[in-house]
Amino acid sequence: MSLAHDDHLDAPTLTGPGPSLAGVEDFVALLKPRVMSLVIFTALVGLVAAPGGLHPVLGAIALLCVAVGAGASGALNMWWDADIDAVMTRTQNRPIPAGRVAPGEALGFGLLLSGVSVMLLGLATNWLAGGLLAFTIFFYVVVYTMWLKRWTPQNIVIGGLAGALPPMIGWAAATGTVGLESATLVAIIFMWTPPHFWALALIKSEDYARAGVPMLPVVAGEDETRWQILLYSLALAPLGVLPAAIGLGGWAYLTLSSVAGLAFVGFAWRVYRLREGVPARRAAGKLFAYSLFYLTALFATILIEKSFGVAALTAPFDGWM
Repeated sequence: MSLAHDDHLDAPTLTGPGPSLAGVEDFVALLKPRVMSLVIFTALVGLVAAPGGLHPVLGAIALLCVAVGAGASGALNMWWDADIDAVMTRTQNRPIPAGRVAPGEALGFGLLLSGVSVMLLGLATNWLAGGLLAFTIFFYVVVYTMWLKRWTPQNIVIGGLAGALPPMIGWAAATGTVGLESATLVAIIFMWTPPHFWALALIKSEDYARAGVPMLPVVAGEDETRWQILLYSLALAPLGVLPAAIGLGGWAYLTLSSVAGLAFVGFAWRVYRLREGVPARRAAGKLFAYSLFYLTALFATILIEKSFGVAALTAPFDGWM
C-alpha cells in the first residue's frame, strides 16, 4: 500500500508571509528542547561510562555541542516539515506553521548551529566525536526527515539510528574510540525507538494519515503495528540487560533492567491484546509513557553506578576502532 502526497507536501518553501514575528522562545522551540534533553542525557551517560574520563570543562563543552547539534537537527527538521506540521493538530502551533518564524530563518539558524557544534566538538575533544555528530545531524535531517519519513513506514526503524547515537558520541569524546559498550547503548535506544513511537502513532494515526505521512498504522494497519510493537519489545527486554554482562552495569542495573524489561513486554502485550476504543488508546498511551521511564531508568542507573564507582559485574571489554 502506498500513500499519494499532495503537491504542497513535497517540500517547504523558503519564503515567509512577511516580517519575522519570532521571539527568543520561538527559536528555543525550534530546537525541540524536550527531545534535546533526552539526547543530552544519553550522551552524558556515554561520557561518564567511558574509561579514563574527560576533563570536566571539556566534558561540559562536549555536552553543549551535542545539545546544539541536536537543536540544529530539530530546527532543520521543522524547516523541511513545515507543510506537514501545518496539517497535524499536535504541531500546528510550531513556530513556522504558526507564522512566527520564516522558513529561511529556521534554515539559516539550523545550518549555523550545525556547523558550530561539529567544529567546536572536533576542536575541543577529537574529530571522531565531531564526525559522529556531523553524521548524526546528516542522518536525521537528510536520510530520515527528507527521505524516509515521507517514503516508507520503516521511517522510524531506520531513522531511529540518529537518536540512538548520542551515547556513542559521548564515549568517543572521552576516549577517541568507539567501543562495544557504546555500541550496546546505541543498540538499546535503536531497538527502543520503534515501540516508543509506534505507540504514539497508534494514538495519532488520523493526524499522520491527514498529513500523508506513511507511519506504520496508516500503511499496514493498527493490528500489524501492535504485532510489531510486541516483537520489538520482546527483542528489547534481553538487550536492555546486556550492559550488565559487558562491564557497564552492576547488580542494581541487572535487577532494574530485568524487571523493567519484563514490564515493558507486559505493556506491549496489553497494547497487542486491546484492539478497539478507549481501552486500546489508553494502553498505547501507557506504553508510550512507560517507554520514556524505561529508557531513562536504565541510563540513569548506569550513570549513578559509574558516578559512585559501583563495581561492574564483569570486566569491561577493550574498546575497538
